[in-house]
Amino acid sequence: MTKVDLIDQVSQKTGLPKRDVERVLETAIAAMQQALTHGEKVSLTGLGVFTVAERKARIARNPKTGEQVEVPARKAAKFKPAKELKEMLA
Repeated sequence: MTKVDLIDQVSQKTGLPKRDVERVLETAIAAMQQALTHGEKVSLTGLGVFTVAERKARIARNPKTGEQVEVPARKAAKFKPAKELKEMLA
């Protein structure tokens, strides 16, 4: 499902215009991105929890040349599905 598909479905089920649904979805996504960039977790009941994980610096190997490459430390988004979602998918 793409963002356009989601907007279409929400618009059909609520009767709201697509542009209003798109504005609300864009605002929600921006709010979640802002929270994650500040290190906060985003919890959506029934869906799961988005958090920020710290990745340590490490030495990796270029598979083509075999050369060792230093990979710097970084932050990455992490998602843990809710119990309800896991049960629905099982």
